[in-house]
Amino acid sequence: MSQVFTAAAIARLQKFLADNNQPTEIEVLTPDASTREYFRVTWKNQTAIACVYGEAFKAAEHSYLDLTALFLANSLPVAKVYKFDEASGIVIQEDFGDLILREFLHQSDDPTREKLLNQAISLIAEIQAATPDAFERNSIASRLKFDEEKLLWELNFFKTHYFETFRQAKLSPTDEEALSKEFRELAGELSDRASVLCHRDFHAANLMLDKKKRLRIIDHQDARIGTTSYDLVSLLLDRVTEMPEPDWIDEKKQFFLAERQKSGLGIIKAEDFDYEFQLQTVQRCLKAIGTFSFQSATRGKTHFVQYIKPMFSIVRQAAAKSNRYPYLQNIIAKIINR
Repeated sequence: MSQVFTAAAIARLQKFLADNNQPTEIEVLTPDASTREYFRVTWKNQTAIACVYGEAFKAAEHSYLDLTALFLANSLPVAKVYKFDEASGIVIQEDFGDLILREFLHQSDDPTREKLLNQAISLIAEIQAATPDAFERNSIASRLKFDEEKLLWELNFFKTHYFETFRQAKLSPTDEEALSKEFRELAGELSDRASVLCHRDFHAANLMLDKKKRLRIIDHQDARIGTTSYDLVSLLLDRVTEMPEPDWIDEKKQFFLAERQKSGLGIIKAEDFDYEFQLQTVQRCLKAIGTFSFQSATRGKTHFVQYIKPMFSIVRQAAAKSNRYPYLQNIIAKIINR
């Protein structure tokens, strides 16, 4: 985030606060994207979070406002919006504090970790239960889907940024053709299975604990229609340095399927869900490797490198378990043994 944008955002926010007769003292928080910055402010005698976008927006086309309304209407724990200003590009919202679930899990004992992870899994089922309402409202999320085009774009993003950007070694024409064929098959099959509302980036860094230690969802503005397994794969397998035990993964799958039934969703056979989970693991983890490669090679965020090989191992195991994608398995074997 450039200092120029930060200074401009601060000036814009201070003017907005003054115009609304609120204190203009602000605390700069860590931004999560290049198009917006976050600040802690005082709003009507309580702390709040101010999100300042890089430019003006139209509320009717604003995915964060749209998805927040959808999630809140379905009792999902996202931050309430107190006020927004289209021309200023500012949203004032509820303050959940600073405790990120990922950080809390690192310092927690096993029973606490398991309890919180199960609570997070329950939230995935609740998000999926909001699918009919998303379509009824014509929510932005209902008009976006992990279709074949989107899934293939993410797989090609991996291919470009792992091999060319990170390793600086292009695939041979033969390798390129074989891998692309398997990616088209994977994207097509997952697209056919996309039918429920997904957070899209549901992992422990996008969950918070508020002052009462209640689980809260953030960064939900990119929600869209995807597979039943998408958010669970993201939660269980994002940024891991070693493959979780298979029995533990199976336990979490079973818990999730039971939570879906509690939420009034249809029954899914365990073996069918397991198959989809493996396919989604291949796609989601390759997409993550592409992101880690890009971030480390182009933006200097080299702490992501530690996750690349472990996640390749996870992809290889998932592909082998589903008995699919032999060419991808062969390429990954060479990477791991390099």
